Amino acid sequence: MPRKKQSKRINIDTRERWRNILKTVAKEEVPVSMIQVVQVNLIDGTRVEISVPGLIAEGFEDKEIEIMLNEKLQSLDAYIKDVDFFINVENVAKTVQPVTDDILKNF
Repeated sequence: MPRKKQSKRINIDTRERWRNILKTVAKEEVPVSMIQVVQVNLIDGTRVEISVPGLIAEGFEDKEIEIMLNEKLQSLDAYIKDVDFFINVENVAKTVQPVTDDILKNF
């Protein structure tokens, strides 16, 4: 009797898998399209959130957003405690998963 071909995919929640991968990767530079939110934490406790997908929806290009963010952060530098960049896990997965699948297809 012929053996049934088994799927080569591992049954793990894709979003959770990519979250775990991203936690372990050093992120020195991130493409603007992969950023969900830039959270600017000011010295006085104020928190400002900038939605990158919102800016993209308004018609701004990645390079324009990068320039705007850099200018804003430089102008507020004296008041900034820290800045957090939150990555859009779905965008990363959509971009990287096809390449990963192609590399691993023969394993």
